[in-house]
Amino acid sequence: MSTVEDDEQDLTRKQRREQARAKRKELEQAEAATAVRRTRLTQLGIVVAIVVVIIVAVVIATGGGSKKGIPKNTHEKNAIVTEVTSLVGGIAQNGNTLGDPKAPVTLAYFGDLECPICREFTLGALPSLIQKYVRSGKLKIEYRSLETATKEPETFKTQQVAALAAGKQQKMWYFIELFYHQQGEEDSGYVTENYLQNLAQQVPGLNLTTWSAARSDPELANSIATDAQAANVAGFTGTPSFQIGKTGGPLKKLEYASLTEPSSFESAIESTLKA
Repeated sequence: MSTVEDDEQDLTRKQRREQARAKRKELEQAEAATAVRRTRLTQLGIVVAIVVVIIVAVVIATGGGSKKGIPKNTHEKNAIVTEVTSLVGGIAQNGNTLGDPKAPVTLAYFGDLECPICREFTLGALPSLIQKYVRSGKLKIEYRSLETATKEPETFKTQQVAALAAGKQQKMWYFIELFYHQQGEEDSGYVTENYLQNLAQQVPGLNLTTWSAARSDPELANSIATDAQAANVAGFTGTPSFQIGKTGGPLKKLEYASLTEPSSFESAIESTLKA
């Protein structure tokens, strides 16, 4: 026959079992919640990894992605000079023109030295065109100035004249390439006299005294105005813009599909060569 004490013990054991069951349930729920969080974190980590891969791919595809191309040290600067020299060294230059004056095809390249889209072309499709067509004597490229990205007209004039002044020594294309390779952040005011002097010092064989004197030549400023008029006649409002044609004949607008991949430019050049 059970006693009150036995009933109390049974009740106590029942309570303990219920408490234990409740505690196990809490632990199970906690573990389940932890597992869910772990799964979510894993999924999030995968997503983050994918995004990072995409970003890296875009950075590579856009030639580094950063517009902050100003070298941080002498090693970086020397590497850029070596790259530019390898690209245009040994090719005839005459003022704003790169290539043999008698090349059968002429490509007019309207650009603004501070234009980041021009930089995409200069570091993207252009090197292939220089190696394949300019170096072989089939194409010459004329660089024309058209203000689009530079915020201040006076700064635009100063930087473009600096490039044209290097052209007085047949080294304008060195200056242009060095500028685009070391282009700073747009609208950051990076184009200072010190910046331009630094570029000039990097141009192989450039006489700095002669270059400085040439920058005051009114003929160079006039050529910028002439380029702007030519762009207006052609209906160009942005940079880069291009015209192509037989050397000595009329030039027509070149429509391109990509500034980093040269196929549309190559097609236009081949068509002109066959015309």
